[in-house]
Amino acid sequence: MAARGLRLGVGRLSEVPAALRGVGRASSSSQAFAEVLRLPRRQLTKLVFPLQELEQYLAPDARADLRLRIFDPSPEDISKAESFFAAGAGNRIEYVSSAVRLDHAPDLRRPEVCFIGRSNVGKSSLIKALFSLAPEVEVRISKKPGHTKKMNFFKVGKYFTMVDMPGYGYRAPEDFVEMVEAYLKERRNLKRTFLLVDSAVGITKLDNIAIEMCEEFALPYVMVLTKIDKSSRGHLLKQVLQIQRFVNVQTQGCFPQLFPVSAMTHSGIHLLRCFIANITGSLDLTAPTLAEDSKFFIPTGLAH
Repeated sequence: MAARGLRLGVGRLSEVPAALRGVGRASSSSQAFAEVLRLPRRQLTKLVFPLQELEQYLAPDARADLRLRIFDPSPEDISKAESFFAAGAGNRIEYVSSAVRLDHAPDLRRPEVCFIGRSNVGKSSLIKALFSLAPEVEVRISKKPGHTKKMNFFKVGKYFTMVDMPGYGYRAPEDFVEMVEAYLKERRNLKRTFLLVDSAVGITKLDNIAIEMCEEFALPYVMVLTKIDKSSRGHLLKQVLQIQRFVNVQTQGCFPQLFPVSAMTHSGIHLLRCFIANITGSLDLTAPTLAEDSKFFIPTGLAH
């Protein structure tokens, strides 16, 4: 029986048209975002705004639960954000160093964002997809869970730093708690924590521990739903609704809008790049975005 609020759809999200697959994987490193904008509207929405693309399959009474357009940048904003992630002579994007303790971390004064999640949730794959406009940047990916054992720091030009954190759960470093807690509590230039949740699995007990930690430390964080290409549309919709209701009811510091992504098809990657550029103060949106509740108002460049 279909979950409440869903209208059954046929097919898997991984079965995207050939044109979209090409744009999703290749355009991020070789084609301008202008080419993405020339896609048919439905394919464009699936690639750039995957959460909005799912909206059409929801029953009307369930649509109110989703926070779809709190962060709703214009195509011009998204195009500008791409430039921060594109390596060039005047914009070096590179791995800086790794650290097992906060006092070993590089002293970088620029704004910083970090990515945490359980082992095998796809953190390194997501960061590699975000850096696909700078393919020379080495982001190590392993098929074995728990490959990342240290905090890995990547510099994005003169604008901001991205940090790939060790995964929690299976094969997590013995000093994981001490390492991550110290970083999250004391890293002064940390602007946002991206908490990755496997969209096929949903929020696990281990994820709940990480959520509780973010809430306890009063950290602003965002839930990113990974591997959306791995689920059927019906299963993904069910998970999205469940996670959205959890965020609406049980969190205080979580940004209310979910960010579904696929490192394989690059669905959602353009929007996530734009969000990162905005919350680090690198990109002023052409128009502020406003949620139903004024506490979610995002002044341009100050979505901290």
